[in-house]
Amino acid sequence: MDIIKEMEAYAKQYNVPIMESEGIEFLCNFIRKHHIKRILEVGTAIGYSAICMATVDENIEVVSIERDTERYHCAVENVNAAKLQKRITLCHEDALKCEVTGSFDLIFIDAAKAQYLKFFQRYEKQLNIGGWIVSDNLQFHGFVEHPEIIRSRHLRQMVRKIKNYIEFLKNNGNYDTEFVNIGDGVAISRKKAENL
Repeated sequence: MDIIKEMEAYAKQYNVPIMESEGIEFLCNFIRKHHIKRILEVGTAIGYSAICMATVDENIEVVSIERDTERYHCAVENVNAAKLQKRITLCHEDALKCEVTGSFDLIFIDAAKAQYLKFFQRYEKQLNIGGWIVSDNLQFHGFVEHPEIIRSRHLRQMVRKIKNYIEFLKNNGNYDTEFVNIGDGVAISRKKAENL
């Protein structure tokens, strides 16, 4: 699809964070393999991953939340250009305040890294039995594994919150979590049926 190539070029030119190519390929293959039909995305940016996910199967529906006004409007244009407005619902709101209805097979978290734990806790109740929560950017450009190279206090605090989130995933008995070294680091957490 031409619009996907256009978005990749736009993201590169304007330094918009979108999923790395191997990461989005992995995610789309995962969606295909597990026959996922309803997806909640926290962090739309320009709509790149929402469009990629929706194009896996014509029965997939995506609800995506973005608080940045400029990126939200850009995403609306891209979704319209892809003719996917009937299957992708875009919400212009803070994900910690947004009221989303319905349940989901997959929740994809790719927004403010320091808020991952809060996003997880806010939306996990809407995850279907055996559903997945996929968290992106857990290596955070190598800073998580090599904190010694961090120079700013703000960045150090963010990396600490990502590490805390990783520990939360590892110790959460309600989920089985697998960490995948692809793209910028992905965690796949599957909700255990016996804890529902």
